[in-house]
Amino acid sequence: MFVTVTLSLLEGFLGTIKLFALTLLLSLPLGLILSFGSMEKLGVIRYPIRFLIWVIRGTPLMLQLLVIYYGPGIFFGVNIWGGSPNGRFTAALVAFVINYSCYFSEIFRGGIQSIPVGQYEAGQVLGMTKRQIFFKVVLLQVIKRIVPPMSNEIITLVKDTSLARVIAVYEIIWNGQAFIKSSGIIWPLFYTGAFYLIFSGLLTLLFGYIEKKLSYFR
Repeated sequence: MFVTVTLSLLEGFLGTIKLFALTLLLSLPLGLILSFGSMEKLGVIRYPIRFLIWVIRGTPLMLQLLVIYYGPGIFFGVNIWGGSPNGRFTAALVAFVINYSCYFSEIFRGGIQSIPVGQYEAGQVLGMTKRQIFFKVVLLQVIKRIVPPMSNEIITLVKDTSLARVIAVYEIIWNGQAFIKSSGIIWPLFYTGAFYLIFSGLLTLLFGYIEKKLSYFR
C-alpha cells in the first residue's frame, strides 16, 4: 500500500511541479512588464495597471480560479476551456500567472524605486544610455534587494498550487484525497506534506545560496 500511495502522489506531484514551473516562467517577465507600466508617467497606462494589481491582490486566488474557469461559460455562454484535464490545467495556469505577476510586479517596482536617483545621474554623466544604466547599473542591485521577498512569494506558490483542485486539476493533494474515498484511509493526505516540505526546503537552500552569491553588493 505504501508503494502504491507513493507512486500515486509522485504522479500528482508532477502536476504540481508543472503548474509551479510554468507559472514562474510566465509570471516573472509579465510581472516586470507590469511594474514598468505601474511606474509609467502616462495615466492612461499607469491607472488601469494599478487598478488591475489592486483587484488581483485584494481578492482570493481561489475566487480568481473559479471566475476564470467558469466565468466565460456563465457570462458569454462559451466554455473556452473545455472539460478536459488539459483545459482545466490551462485555466488554472492563466489564473496563477495573472495572480503572481501582479504580486511580482509590486516586488519589482519596490526594488527599482529603492535604487538612489544619484546612480541614474552618475550613469548619465558617464554617457550611458537609459538602457545601459538599467541593465548594467540598476538591475543587479534590484535582484539583490528583491531576492528575500521574491523567495517568500515563490515558496508560497508551491503551496498555492493545491488550490487548483477546486476546478478539478489533478495535483498531489487531489491524489492524496482520492485515497479517502477509494480506500477509507487518511494518512496519504498527510503524506503529501512531506513532498511540500522537501520541495520548499530545497528552494530555501537555493535562495540562501543566491543571496550569498549576491552579497558583494553590500
